[in-house]
Amino acid sequence: MYDFTYHKAASLDDAAKLLASAVDAKPIAGGQSLLPMMKFRLASPSDLVDLGTIAGLDRIEAEGGTLTLGAMCRHGAVCTSEVVQKTLPALAHLAGLIGDPAVRHRGTLGGSLANNDPTADYPAAAVSLGATIVTSKREIAAEDFFTGLFETALEPDEIVVAARFPVPEKAAYEKFRNPASRYAMVGVFVAKFPDVVRVAVTGAGASGVFRVPSFEEALSKDFSADALKGLSISTDGLAGDIHASAEYRAHLVGVMARRAVAAANG
Repeated sequence: MYDFTYHKAASLDDAAKLLASAVDAKPIAGGQSLLPMMKFRLASPSDLVDLGTIAGLDRIEAEGGTLTLGAMCRHGAVCTSEVVQKTLPALAHLAGLIGDPAVRHRGTLGGSLANNDPTADYPAAAVSLGATIVTSKREIAAEDFFTGLFETALEPDEIVVAARFPVPEKAAYEKFRNPASRYAMVGVFVAKFPDVVRVAVTGAGASGVFRVPSFEEALSKDFSADALKGLSISTDGLAGDIHASAEYRAHLVGVMARRAVAAANG
């Protein structure tokens, strides 16, 4: 590790001012992504602005067909929340698949969204559900928020405050996990709304989360696992590494999508 200046923000305004005033400041929530990057010297911020004590950033509310989660909601809290389990059980299930208990009790929703790791779980839920990312400055549709590998639409002094998830008729998330890290080698989130079905994939794309229009079209006509039989996706733009080739990931997308639809149907 190297020298940096630590700040504990008292409010969102305070955090924004601290981020804007430093040479290369970064906000820190649970630290499950940023701190390992700093240890490996893949990131070297001059200042860290701790968001952990800002009031109201860990709220969980369901109202009017929308589930709102504060940016500081821990994965463990999302997983065990009665509100989330009742309102959007697929999201509670997703949170329970993240990392291990230590990670789930420290990692946060906002940190995961802002980091936009191409194998993270929450981006798939956000895109599939058509979530809105609420920041300290504006509201951003999930599909506009994730812009590339570890990149988002956030400005340097902009902070994720919450995410609003529309509640679908049915939804489910299925994930093929790396056995060591438990990151998604492929994760598929399927959501059925009255007028549309949305399918989002994480772990497979070289640049991050993406939707599968051919699957969505088939499921809009027949929301069953059988509707996806014989369908496949191209390997163009898919990741290939020591864990799985692009071809294998393409195969897994189909398998996980069918499992997600079956789970959504109970």
